[in-house]
Amino acid sequence: MLILIKGAGDLASGTAVRLVRAGFSVVMTEIARPTAVRRTVAFCQCVYDGVTRVEGITARRCAGVKEVSAALAAEEIPVVCDPEASIRGALAFDGVVDAILAKRNTGTSITDAPVVLALGPGFTAGADCHGVVETKRGHDLGRLITQGSAIPNTGVPGNVGGYTVERIIRAPAAGRFEPLAEIGQLVEKGQPVARVGDAVARAGLTGVVRGMLQAGLEVKQGMKAGDIDPRCERSHCFTVSDKARAIGGGVLEGLLYFGRRAGIWNG
Repeated sequence: MLILIKGAGDLASGTAVRLVRAGFSVVMTEIARPTAVRRTVAFCQCVYDGVTRVEGITARRCAGVKEVSAALAAEEIPVVCDPEASIRGALAFDGVVDAILAKRNTGTSITDAPVVLALGPGFTAGADCHGVVETKRGHDLGRLITQGSAIPNTGVPGNVGGYTVERIIRAPAAGRFEPLAEIGQLVEKGQPVARVGDAVARAGLTGVVRGMLQAGLEVKQGMKAGDIDPRCERSHCFTVSDKARAIGGGVLEGLLYFGRRAGIWNG
């Protein structure tokens, strides 16, 4: 099965890792200047670097169907700068997964492929897509929803190590973003971790920097710019998260469940 994943951030990438290891071929789309903070485990980093690897799987920035086909033949994940996902009309995709996580439907239709899935709130299974995968931490994380919608966005980050809003680094002003700490670095509460011009963002807790925006990005004040993990396990910065693995499992279930009903999967 050939699957198109819209978005290539950390949750989309964790999903892609699970699908590739299960034998699926995956193509991903992104915007020209991705804003994922967990860049060490996000395939969108290849938009900046050309090539990136997550847990032994390689993604390559591609332009056009010829380069996409070459990457697939090399068992790599092609990532295309294609916000409208126009490549959907150029290849015969068996499934489409909306992993943009915009908290709303930005253009996905249940008719886009034989199986269409979406991550998180903003979609209704049976109307916008065939299935929705829950993205909120808790008992239902990763659950495949076949009728209805995911839990609405609360605006509060999930609890990790007893912390929620304190974990998030936010842009202190609008302008050009400059990190002052690196992913994997231990920082103390109150330590400067990023700046925009003369405005400085400080760590809200002591922990390891798990995510940080790409240097040089133009940001808006208050925009999510990084993530600090209070568990202080540096290895977590370079491996797919528990949340992404759970969501990836829900997507895999959805592709098999609806694919069988669509007649494209007989296993």
